[in-house]
Amino acid sequence: MNRFLSFLVGAMMGGLVGATVALLLAPSSGEELRGQMRERAITLQEEVRRAAMEKRAEMEQQLAALRAPQPPPSDQI
Repeated sequence: MNRFLSFLVGAMMGGLVGATVALLLAPSSGEELRGQMRERAITLQEEVRRAAMEKRAEMEQQLAALRAPQPPPSDQI
């Protein structure tokens, strides 16, 4: 869970840094730039949602495996 949270924070920070750099270096007009930023924000939001859904599915599988009845240990040595 901690690794996923770190990934999520890193992805969001990377998106913000990228957006800031794009604002500073873009030769576009303000209106075009706002549109591009809006599109990038939507894309980032979708990527984060997708990553969260994948991680949730993975964790649900792990939980189901942990909840499944375990066979009794064999005493073979």
